[in-house]
Amino acid sequence: MLVKDVMNDEVFLIQETEQVAHARKIMLKHGVSRVIVTDRDANPIGIVTEKDLTRKLRGNGPTWKRRPIDTISIRRVMSNGLITIDADSDLKEAVETMLRDKISSVPVVDDEGLAGIITKTDLMKFYASKFNSRWKVSDLMTENVVTVNQNHTITHVISVMNENNIDGLVVMFDNEIAGIITPANISFAEVNDPDTGVSVERVYFVRQGVEGEEKRKARDLSMLTAEDIMTEDVVKISKDIDAAEAAQLMCNNYISHLPVVEDDSLVGIITKTDIIKGIQ
Repeated sequence: MLVKDVMNDEVFLIQETEQVAHARKIMLKHGVSRVIVTDRDANPIGIVTEKDLTRKLRGNGPTWKRRPIDTISIRRVMSNGLITIDADSDLKEAVETMLRDKISSVPVVDDEGLAGIITKTDLMKFYASKFNSRWKVSDLMTENVVTVNQNHTITHVISVMNENNIDGLVVMFDNEIAGIITPANISFAEVNDPDTGVSVERVYFVRQGVEGEEKRKARDLSMLTAEDIMTEDVVKISKDIDAAEAAQLMCNNYISHLPVVEDDSLVGIITKTDIIKGIQ
C-alpha cells in the first residue's frame, strides 16, 4: 500500500505572515489539529499543531509569549525543518517516519508540490480496516500509564505532559479513572489581573461532561485543576479485545487514547501511536 492511497488530500494552509490567532481559528472552525505554514510562493516551510500552541505559548520566557495571540507571528510557534514524504512511498515508511521523529503527521509531496497530508488518524483508520485479528490490545498497549490526580493543578498536568513527552493523561481519584486530558482541551491567553494589573495566564477550555455536553469556560491558571478541564465520559477497553476494534473505537469517538482496564482497574493505555506500530 502506498502513501497516496491513504493520505488526506485536504490540507489547511496558513502563510508565514499570519498570526497565531488565525491558525487557532482555522483549527476550531474546521475541527483539525494542524495547519501547514507556507511562504509567499505557497511552498510548505513549517507546521503548527495544537500541541505547539499548548506548549510553546505557556509559561515564563521571552516577552513575545506574554503578548495576545493576535499579535504573535506564526513563525514563533511553528515547527521548522518540515519533514515530508513522497506520495509514491510505501505506507510503512510513513509509519517509520512518524515513530522515528515523534510526529503525528507528514505532509505528502509529488512532482507538482504539496499533494496532501498523512496523519496517525489516517493510519489508524487503515489499520482498523485491514488488520483484523492481527494483534490484541494487550500486544500493542503501553503498560506504564502516566496519571495525575483530579486535584492536581493544570500547571502540574502540563508539566507532566512535557516531561514525559505525551499528549494525554489519565486522571485518577481514589484509584478509579475519573477522566482524561489532552491538549485539545486547553488554550492560553495573556491577560491582566483587574485588581493588581499584573499579567496572569488564563486558560480557555472546553469541558465535556458525562452526557456529552460541552461548556466553554475560562479561569486563571493558578486556580485551575485537572478536574476542571478533564473529559469525564471516558471510553475504556479490555486488553483482550482485537486492536482493530480499539482503532475503530477511537475513530468513531474522535479520540486518541483508550485506557485499558481489567476488573475495573487501570492496566494500560493504547494510543494512536501504539496502534500504528502494528502496521510495521
